[in-house]
Amino acid sequence: MGNPGTFKRSLMFSALSYLGFETYQLLSPASVVHAAAKVFGSEEILQQADYLYESGETEKLYQLLVRYKDSEDAELLWRLARASRDLAQLRGAAGEERRALVYEALECARRALERTQASSAAHKWYAICISDVGDYEGIKAKIANAYVIKEHFEKAIELNPKDATSIHLMGIWCYTFAEMPWYQRRIANMLFAAPPSSTYEEALGYFQRAEQVDPNFYSKNLLLLGKTYLKLQNKKLAALWLLKAKDYPARTEEDKQVFPLQVQTEAAQLLAGFGVKD
Repeated sequence: MGNPGTFKRSLMFSALSYLGFETYQLLSPASVVHAAAKVFGSEEILQQADYLYESGETEKLYQLLVRYKDSEDAELLWRLARASRDLAQLRGAAGEERRALVYEALECARRALERTQASSAAHKWYAICISDVGDYEGIKAKIANAYVIKEHFEKAIELNPKDATSIHLMGIWCYTFAEMPWYQRRIANMLFAAPPSSTYEEALGYFQRAEQVDPNFYSKNLLLLGKTYLKLQNKKLAALWLLKAKDYPARTEEDKQVFPLQVQTEAAQLLAGFGVKD
């Protein structure tokens, strides 16, 4: 879930530069890491990183960027946060390696924000990484972090209102708290004077806005539009969006893997639940 337009910029990335990067990967000992930054320059490194991200080369991307984990460049740092987080997702749902990557991602995102408050991507990835850390810190921390997550998603949207991903994630935030189970809501009410809350109408507004900014950009946005309309008892529009989710074509690397299949399966099950087959 990267910045819109990244792939267009990556088309400008020359074959010669990429060949040079591949050669550097084969030859580079730790002692030449900082020299490499001078040779390539930060702009070239960012181009390489964006190329690898759009190519779905998560491992290579992480190995490129982790060399610059002590950088003062916010653009490098938020990309490293994203790469660390993506690598953690690839490594499965458990294990110390995944935990270390999740916390590394948060630290990189935090440092990116320390260097600039004007980066929409830094705010977005900081919010995402805080959400991931919540899996390790219990329900109280997770609810408390929800305020911070919302604040940074809202800031990301303010800085870049054309980023459909940030808008979609703000919709997920609203949807999550709209359907919070009663026992979690009870815990939240005991722990906080004003626990986070939202409505399905608010969630729907963000999902619609994301679709307007970038139509059909993400299968899960289509699915959540359908699910939200179901929550609002509008089966006609629910069916419209669930059919789109079920028939979503594989376009990206993620679309070829397990997650979109889960989206399509869930959409089909929901459609079957109220008598729509195709």
